[in-house]
Amino acid sequence: MTKDIELKVVFAKGSMDDFDGTQEELDALVAEIKEMVANGAFKDAIPITEEEEEEFKLIIAKQKGLQ
Repeated sequence: MTKDIELKVVFAKGSMDDFDGTQEELDALVAEIKEMVANGAFKDAIPITEEEEEEFKLIIAKQKGLQ
């Protein structure tokens, strides 16, 4: 990944619906993920294509029984 790309953490709508914990635990998890990104844990990540994103959305929808 090039160094001029700033990573942004975005959670898909409903992605935490099945989280089995308290709101405080969820907040801590989200904060930890954002901290990992800020500290470079994903510096070598490769962005997915729009086609891959659509495939992932279909997989998630099937897992949740939406399709």
